[in-house]
Amino acid sequence: MDLAFIPSPSVGVVHLGPIPLRGYAFCIIIGVFLGVWLGNKRWVQRGGRSGTVADIAVWAVPFGLVGGRLYHVITTYEPYFGKDGHPLDAFKVWEGGLGIWGAVALGAVGAWIGCRRRGIPLPAYCDALAPGLAIGQAVGRWGNWFNQELYGRPTDVPWALKISDDPAIGRIGGTYHPTFLYECLWCLGVAALVIWADKRFRLGHGRAFALYVAAYCAGRAWIEEMRVDEAHHILGLRLNVWTALIGLVLAVVYIIISARRVPGREEVVEPGAQETLAGGDADGEPEGAQASAAGSAEAEPEAEAEKDAESDAGGAKEKRADGETKTAGSGGKKT
Repeated sequence: MDLAFIPSPSVGVVHLGPIPLRGYAFCIIIGVFLGVWLGNKRWVQRGGRSGTVADIAVWAVPFGLVGGRLYHVITTYEPYFGKDGHPLDAFKVWEGGLGIWGAVALGAVGAWIGCRRRGIPLPAYCDALAPGLAIGQAVGRWGNWFNQELYGRPTDVPWALKISDDPAIGRIGGTYHPTFLYECLWCLGVAALVIWADKRFRLGHGRAFALYVAAYCAGRAWIEEMRVDEAHHILGLRLNVWTALIGLVLAVVYIIISARRVPGREEVVEPGAQETLAGGDADGEPEGAQASAAGSAEAEPEAEAEKDAESDAGGAKEKRADGETKTAGSGGKKT
């Protein structure tokens, strides 16, 4: 008898009239919103304009969704293009199936397009977005909970995940390791690590993003090995484990080479942003400077008038002094 476990939702979708509200989609949307929100705060702190992260995300997010779906369909093609497969199901993203590797790779292509249009260096943008991506993944993983998918090996630990029977898809009920929860907690730890390291070492030129990739891949490798869903294996390891290990090595190599070639952090991440933040006019002069100049211009006539008045007063005093001296001199001659 199970004394404690994490229950799974009885349904993953609620219908509001003819409109289906899917828990998986809500998790993805909330994750994207949180990622963009945190990325915007970090971008402004680095000297960029507020709203730039969202503008570029308009390119990155759709590319990421397409990339994530493509990776899933290509690496798990049997339900779609295998024997008795249904090709049209490849478009049913709401039923689950987004590969983070494809999402990050193609999402980076979309971000590159957006950055190029704005004249912004892609590495600086990725650095600002890195912890937000990890938090977005943490929230998005709860979509697997709603769909009762991608869980781990059977277990009787108190935090085990309760899965219900579904003969239609061959799902066997029981209690399993909640790998979605493990990855959620790991991603939150990755976000905290990147934020701390970025403040401590002033990471720049894509190194904060590379740290996110390395840390996430390290956790994904052992979490992936716990999963029991069908997957392709290479030399005894799941395909996603190999992908994680390769991503980890490439990220570490990038950090080392980048730190040697371009140490430090970018001084300017968005051209013209500082002038905008300072509230400059069309010529780019800050409002504070304009006010100071105007105040100085107004003060100059007053200062000149004060100087003239002091000069006149000084002249009058000198005349009186000369008069007194002359009077004293004539008196002496008389005596």
